[in-house]
Amino acid sequence: MLEFDPTVPYNGLPRLPPPAELIETRDILKKCISARVALAELKQAAELIPNSAVLVNALPLLEARASSEIENIVTTTDKLFEFADIAEDKADAATKEALRYRTALYEGTKMVQRGMLTTDMALQIVSTIKGVELDLRAESGTTLKNRMSGEVIYTPPVGQKLLQKMLDNWADFMHRSTEFDPLVRLAVQHYQFEAIHPFADGNGRTGRILNILFLVEHGLLDSPILYLSRYIISNKAAYYLLLKDVTHKQNWEGWINFILEGVEETCTWTTDKIKAIRELMEHTAQFVQQRLPKIYSWELVELLFKQPYCRIGNIVDSNIAKRQTASTYLKQLCDLGVLKEVKSGRENIFVHPKYIELLTGEENVWVYYSGVDTEAAGA
Repeated sequence: MLEFDPTVPYNGLPRLPPPAELIETRDILKKCISARVALAELKQAAELIPNSAVLVNALPLLEARASSEIENIVTTTDKLFEFADIAEDKADAATKEALRYRTALYEGTKMVQRGMLTTDMALQIVSTIKGVELDLRAESGTTLKNRMSGEVIYTPPVGQKLLQKMLDNWADFMHRSTEFDPLVRLAVQHYQFEAIHPFADGNGRTGRILNILFLVEHGLLDSPILYLSRYIISNKAAYYLLLKDVTHKQNWEGWINFILEGVEETCTWTTDKIKAIRELMEHTAQFVQQRLPKIYSWELVELLFKQPYCRIGNIVDSNIAKRQTASTYLKQLCDLGVLKEVKSGRENIFVHPKYIELLTGEENVWVYYSGVDTEAAGA
């Protein structure tokens, strides 16, 4: 076997599937079981939130921020929530790009709920992320380099026809190699997509969206609420090293176990986050009902979790109150300490600090409102 040369296009990238003995070892199959249990618990936890929009509005934004950060596109969760439901042209460039990631994740979920993952779907996803219509790479000269040293660490395959054949094989593996556990296929297809590196830009983010869509397609998730990029950021060095080990040494076991561990760990963390969100919602409802009974409704409290950066228009559009009354409601919630009024351009936004802190905090805890007649507490 010839020694791998990272400076030469990897046109000899092996087609899928890899040999079964490399990707379905005893350790891998054992890990699949615990990862599946964690996925099932996550699905069950998500069903405990009465309105799925609460989670779908929040968790994909966390994923978008983290996945973009992996590519050194840095924004904040606060900025993402601030501009999430208004014209993106008011946001800075990094925030716009992360919001497009969120949009691509949403649109991809709708597409995969109607049909199978395809290469055309991958093209639509990367085009949405980048904000321009893209095609497969046509130019040679693409290399991946060490950001510190500038050393070439990988040169992906070249030639549009070859890339198309490789992607067809990639898609075929996902849908036809049903003898392999879906979670094994998830890990294998992710390596292969990143190794093909079919686009001039946006490959990493597209690949991470495809991971979540694959889980939705196979019924392992009902919505795109898995915050998997959190795990990759926390283990970034291992992520890239294990990708390299598959290329250089065909070390599929190390890579697959890494991805399975990521799925399991992220599911457990996200499940705990969802449970904390539900508890905070219930506690907030009790607090508002006791202190502001004349304005209280579950729909109002729920909106504060659907739109943690709330505008008067959000209240009006939800048919909770007319504009003047909506403004009064929000200001009363500020006086109560549930919301905080901040200036954004020419308008005022009403931020839900306790919920934002819960979403962005590593620990899934929250501090209860003082003086409320309830034993609920998350800390």
